[in-house]
Amino acid sequence: MSSEHRFPTVQVALVGLFVTALVTAQVTASKLLAFQLPFSLPVAGDSLILPGAALAYALTFFASDCYAELYGRRPATVMVNVGFAMNLVLLALVYGTIAAPIFQGSPVGQGEFASVLGASTSVVLGSLGAYVVSQNFDVVAFHALRDLTDGRHLWLRNVGSTATSQLLDTVIFITVAFWAAPQALGGRVTPLAALPALIVGQYVLKLAIAVLDTPLVYAVVAAARKSGTSVAHYTSDRA
Repeated sequence: MSSEHRFPTVQVALVGLFVTALVTAQVTASKLLAFQLPFSLPVAGDSLILPGAALAYALTFFASDCYAELYGRRPATVMVNVGFAMNLVLLALVYGTIAAPIFQGSPVGQGEFASVLGASTSVVLGSLGAYVVSQNFDVVAFHALRDLTDGRHLWLRNVGSTATSQLLDTVIFITVAFWAAPQALGGRVTPLAALPALIVGQYVLKLAIAVLDTPLVYAVVAAARKSGTSVAHYTSDRA
């Protein structure tokens, strides 16, 4: 198979993973998960409390780092902004379906459907705000680290960019979704004292995923370059 045919396959696969993980994170963000730990963490204690979107959202950074490494900063920024637009499309479709009249024989009731898929306004504002800041920062940080290391140490820019951008994402999302927005909108406000545990729980998982997915980033990048699908040109291609 020629490289012309392979190129769009790799690119579309990464964009598809990014958007799929992103919209999955949006519809699963309102459920809080609790995982017991065999040890105790500072602030969080012996349990991790995090939104259901944490795993899906962490995959978006894996996809964007692979994409940025292979295709460059500008295409990665375009993908991030298109992803934001797709988030708005998702919300419009979900809330449009919630507002549509329901068939009396529907196996899922109107209330159940709305409560599961209709994330609160606070969660929507928190997730969208966190996304715009963290995903764009991730692309900038990834390429800043690449420039500083002259194209070496892919592991450093993968973990470093994700670690910093995920910290921004976690702080913004938790603060806006569970405290600032509910206060402004008159909703249920999570006490400030509880926010650090939520932030630590979510961030620890995201950081662990960033470290663990590094071999997969190497594998995807190596396979794509071997097949001639990389179009990013840098001073050095060493990783």
